[in-house]
Amino acid sequence: MAGDKTTSEDVRSSRVIRVVFLALLLDLLGFTLILPLLPSILDHYSQTGDGVYQSLQSVVDWFRGAVGVPMETKYNSVLFGGLIGSLYSLLQFLSSPITGALSDKYGRKPLLLLTTVGLMASYVLWAFSHSFTIFLLSRVVGGICKGNVSLCTAIVADLPCPKARNKGMGASESSGIQHSGDLLYPVALFNFTALTRTKNAPSEQKMLNLKALGLVYFSYLFLFSGLEFTLSFLTHQRFQFSSMQQGKMFFFIGITMAVIQGGYARRIKPGHQIQTVSVAIISLIPAFLLVGIAWNLILLYSGLFLYSFAAAIVVPCLSTQVSGHGSASQKGTVMGILRSLGALARALGPTVASSVYWLAGAEICFIISSTFFIVPLILLVRLRRQKEE
Repeated sequence: MAGDKTTSEDVRSSRVIRVVFLALLLDLLGFTLILPLLPSILDHYSQTGDGVYQSLQSVVDWFRGAVGVPMETKYNSVLFGGLIGSLYSLLQFLSSPITGALSDKYGRKPLLLLTTVGLMASYVLWAFSHSFTIFLLSRVVGGICKGNVSLCTAIVADLPCPKARNKGMGASESSGIQHSGDLLYPVALFNFTALTRTKNAPSEQKMLNLKALGLVYFSYLFLFSGLEFTLSFLTHQRFQFSSMQQGKMFFFIGITMAVIQGGYARRIKPGHQIQTVSVAIISLIPAFLLVGIAWNLILLYSGLFLYSFAAAIVVPCLSTQVSGHGSASQKGTVMGILRSLGALARALGPTVASSVYWLAGAEICFIISSTFFIVPLILLVRLRRQKEE
């Protein structure tokens, strides 16, 4: 009987992972489809005389003048796209913890359906956006509904089988909702305060571990997203990459990540994630240095390979670790807060990195960024010591 129950749970877990994988795949395709088209989209709307576009353009012009970005069309598109991307991440920062808390109270399925329908509506708005205002509205709706990523992670975290949870992370009744400030204020999010107000609050030691994991996640994505954003600046300025060459570069990064994640990350045994994350973050130090000083494509792509390795490892492993905290009725809140911290990092990181890039130069920017990866490494060492104690 026990064997039949285990088999039934394994079949159910596999079915859930397939559904989650399909949902995330469709979401990812819809999200990434806009990236190569964004420059031409912005060029099109710049000729329409849209009032909202002109207002945002004035913000971009002010930032460009403040940090000394050259007045070139390529850089204007990158900065404008970065502004829209920061808005998207900021909305995800606000919506993810609330969506997760609502799923704890009302169930995962209704919220997943609601956010998926919202994302579909954002794609429809984009398809029929004859003005920049409608296009921006589609990005706003998409950013608000992006909390479905944390929902999918919480669904995988609900699975009874640890092996299935670890595999799913690689694919990718709460009272906290009564205290909405705990899900919106950054300080409360870093402290995971919403969990301490629940009836079955985690132990003090687990809360310390959770806070440490949240800081690692935020600091990693803050630095990582800075490289992600300034990479287009560097390749265009140093190697005169065209849009097609930029696309090939990001295709190389995506394929490398997919191979590493599918062939290695999903096979990491439970209990080994922290050690693996430490190795991946260490690899980012030479990755940033190689990209920053690269004078030929061999050095550039060597750095990008290490960069892709870390990108395929860190977030899935940290998500697996965080998903082990909290009871079944708290998973949505936990994962929502984690995704919210990641979105905040992606909203702030590109702005800070691009400022340093244009004020101090590419080499200084990447050297400083590689040095600061010591911060998440120190936090991981302290976390490992806490677990040993």
